Amino acid sequence: MVLRFVWEKPVITMYKERFGKPEREAFVAVKARKLVVSKQDEDSKFSCVLEDFFPIMGKIGYVSTEEGKADKYVLCWFDDGVDDFSKAFRRLTGVTFLEGINCVAGEQDKTTCNARFDAKHGKIE
Repeated sequence: MVLRFVWEKPVITMYKERFGKPEREAFVAVKARKLVVSKQDEDSKFSCVLEDFFPIMGKIGYVSTEEGKADKYVLCWFDDGVDDFSKAFRRLTGVTFLEGINCVAGEQDKTTCNARFDAKHGKIE
């Protein structure tokens, strides 16, 4: 049984995962064309793809550093398809970007990025 969820044009805030002393301020926020979250079965981790995104706040380059690749993150966004805002919050925890983030500078120095990552836990419904 494969579960697959897709969000179009999400704005995602990223936090460094810190147990016991959670981060209160996002270190980066991105706007993406698409976020795809898949899970093979109930016991497996989430496999995720973030397509055509760009930073709207913060420095995304940290995630691709050696320290950043070793870190874990929390990603949060709201599901625009849910009318009740109090039920629209989505979150992935234990996120790792083992391959970092792939970014390309395009016209007018606009940076566009793509990333594949895994997450241990998530609230996606």
